[in-house]
Amino acid sequence: MSDRFQVVPAAYVIFRRTHEGVEQLLMQLRQNTGYMDGHWACGAAGHVEQGESVLAAAAREAREELGVRVEVADLVPVTVMHRTHPGGGPIEERVDFFFECRSWVGEPALQEADKAAALAWFDDDALPAPVVPHELHVLDALRARTLDPVVTFGF
Repeated sequence: MSDRFQVVPAAYVIFRRTHEGVEQLLMQLRQNTGYMDGHWACGAAGHVEQGESVLAAAAREAREELGVRVEVADLVPVTVMHRTHPGGGPIEERVDFFFECRSWVGEPALQEADKAAALAWFDDDALPAPVVPHELHVLDALRARTLDPVVTFGF
């Protein structure tokens, strides 16, 4: 059936570390993407490509955006978000898979300076502003320990 409704899948990697006893998250500042430019976002994220698993997509995005190697076994599922942007049409129907990662090989560094203006670690309780709204929803709930395995946003 060619007219069947479709959603766009994406993988997000929340890089976490403990630095001097404080939990920190790696965030990048979006620029020149056409979506939420000027907002801070999770360390690495992107669309799942055809024929690619969401886990492989998460590892690939970490390598492409940050230059680090992430093993699939080190990706811990956090939540799945079904989201929409009212009036945005089918392209705005999304399913986002969020993973936490505390182990990787290499030092995270911007690899796509044309798409990100900055990369920095932030204390878990002092995130920068603004953060992409649906990502902030996940990060706030994760910090409050109220995050459900499946969440919705924009409905």
